[in-house]
Amino acid sequence: MSLLERSTVRKNHRKKWAALSLGAVATLVLSGCTAQELNGYMPGTPGTSDLGDSIATFWVNSWVTLLAIGFLTWGLIIWATVAYRRRKNESGMPLQMRYHMPIEIMFTVIPVILVFGFFAFTARDQAVAEENFTADEMDVHIEVYGKQWAWDFNYLDVPGSQYAGNVYYQGVQAIELRDEEGATTGDIDNSQLPHLYVPVNANVTIELKSRDVAHSFWVPAFHYKEDTIPGKTNTFSFTPTEEGVYIGKCAELCGEYHSMMLFEVHVVSAAEYNAHIADLAAQGNIGARGDEFNRNEHSPGTKVPVIDHGSDEEH
Repeated sequence: MSLLERSTVRKNHRKKWAALSLGAVATLVLSGCTAQELNGYMPGTPGTSDLGDSIATFWVNSWVTLLAIGFLTWGLIIWATVAYRRRKNESGMPLQMRYHMPIEIMFTVIPVILVFGFFAFTARDQAVAEENFTADEMDVHIEVYGKQWAWDFNYLDVPGSQYAGNVYYQGVQAIELRDEEGATTGDIDNSQLPHLYVPVNANVTIELKSRDVAHSFWVPAFHYKEDTIPGKTNTFSFTPTEEGVYIGKCAELCGEYHSMMLFEVHVVSAAEYNAHIADLAAQGNIGARGDEFNRNEHSPGTKVPVIDHGSDEEH
């Protein structure tokens, strides 16, 4: 066997061992991942809502791709540092190269592919996330009003739906718990938080509005949030797929007690949801609390002045 053939065999063996080692390390790392790690350290768990799963999948695939590129870049940096380090008995500047066409092409093509790829997948998933249910598809219709610093919920009637409506709920700001000396403990009274009820596996459409300033409706476990803008209605639809209680919060700085603008989303069975609607009706909360309760509607200077120019008389 010639020296060239021996060198080729050694290189092939090295490639095989390197591939096997890399596969073994990847298998070991992935097998040791927890559910949170497999979910990309996103809040919540898979299967909480239809929107959450698609967004979490996009997030995980994104950082895995970027992490792989990062390892490739770090590996090349380390390789170049070791392979082209200054040897003993060497002096002066190393051989300089003005350019290297293959590397220049690679450094241009890869970022372009990444940018267009992420744009395409973002546009695809965003279009799905912002697609709302039609009137025939919708099971539950809820108006959500953000206000400093709480939330109001109007459960509207949906013709032909098995879920009741035509009631409202007015929330209050989160209440801090205090000790015997009156000092705050750092905890809040969850029972006093605004509670938004939605039935599991139902097609829910939420209309977001504001009574005063800009807020943002965010349920971290659902991996989705949307702003409430004064004078504008934002709408999003989702299907909760797992019963439970999920914390929600305002994600837009809205004043002194922004951090206390919390709420809970209760994903419950159809029977429990209708029982909650019946309980609100029994409390007298029938109908809806609409725009007429907005703070901006009663503030001076919010109406366009009417100027009476009088009769067209010659002067």
